[in-house]
Amino acid sequence: MFDLYQPSEEHEEIRAAVRNVVEKKITPFAAEVDADSRYPQEAHDALVETDFFAAHIPEEHGGMGADALAVAIIIEEVARGCASSSLIPAVNKLGSMPVQLGGSEEIKAKYFPQVARGEAGFSYGLSEREAGSDTASMKTRAVADGDDWILNGVKTWITNAGVSEYYTVMAVTDPDGARGRNISAFVVEKSDEGFTFGEKERKLGIKGSPTRELLFDNVRLPGDRIIGDPGEGLKIALRTLDHTRVTIAAQAVGIAQGALDYAIGYVKERQQFGKNIAENQAIQFMLADMGMKLEAARQLTYTAAAKSQRFDDDLTYFGAAAKAFASDAAMEITTDAVQLLGGAGYVVDHPVERMMRDAKITQIYEGTNQIQRMVMGRKLIS
Repeated sequence: MFDLYQPSEEHEEIRAAVRNVVEKKITPFAAEVDADSRYPQEAHDALVETDFFAAHIPEEHGGMGADALAVAIIIEEVARGCASSSLIPAVNKLGSMPVQLGGSEEIKAKYFPQVARGEAGFSYGLSEREAGSDTASMKTRAVADGDDWILNGVKTWITNAGVSEYYTVMAVTDPDGARGRNISAFVVEKSDEGFTFGEKERKLGIKGSPTRELLFDNVRLPGDRIIGDPGEGLKIALRTLDHTRVTIAAQAVGIAQGALDYAIGYVKERQQFGKNIAENQAIQFMLADMGMKLEAARQLTYTAAAKSQRFDDDLTYFGAAAKAFASDAAMEITTDAVQLLGGAGYVVDHPVERMMRDAKITQIYEGTNQIQRMVMGRKLIS
């Protein structure tokens, strides 16, 4: 679907279609969504209507079958208008990717069509309060009971928790087994008895995307809910992140593009000392650096997306590199956008302060950028 790492004509058509939806049905609500810390239902409905809700779902399960680069472009364009809304397609891919990578055809056929139709979202339950970067130290347990499993524990920092109908959850199934090889993956349904949610976290940014704990109190899971074989959960989880770190890079690129676009428009109109401030070389140098970092981040992200699509052996490195570089660039670009607007950038009348707050999380979730550098360093010396 693409030539090397560059978007094809079809990709650019997808970009144009998504941008049109975002400008008309998502961006106009972004400030309100942020101010009220409410789920962006308008974006949800618009993405379902246009088949961008979970475009990655394969065609054989009723989906669009979009490749990794197309999904990255969708997320990028939505994030350009509203970062919270971009987490709808991003998390749907994150939550369902373990099923796509390790699930049986039966479990795919059970869940994917509903996600493809926009009837259900899919979230991802890996992190715990004391098992963030060190995921193998998780305490959530699933104990076999006949053909079923009994799940107990707490998952933390779960994006779109309470909105999604389905959750991929990692749990220790063999407490005495080898660390990391004693974890299994399961699909948990919102309606499962004993499964509840914690209070919404009060966050710096992405306020429209609910972040909550998943609480499991003797939740009985049928045996056919396991993804892959027992003990494969952490392996599947880490493979998932190789692919979905590309989506966080795309989100970061989109946030940065939105901030740069707005800053350029502002400096071309703002006048001081009798001329537009865009005519000042100091301003032009700032814009040049912002644009340079942004385009470098975009190209690295698209390269990683291509590698994700092909399942290249070096995807782990490039996924980490794209996520770390793009998120660092987004934080720098959005901060500079606020600076370019001066006092106006610091108030909610302009979107750049929201974009700066939203950008910060891209350096943290799906593995902090310090962890990404550890991943890259180990790959370089291996």
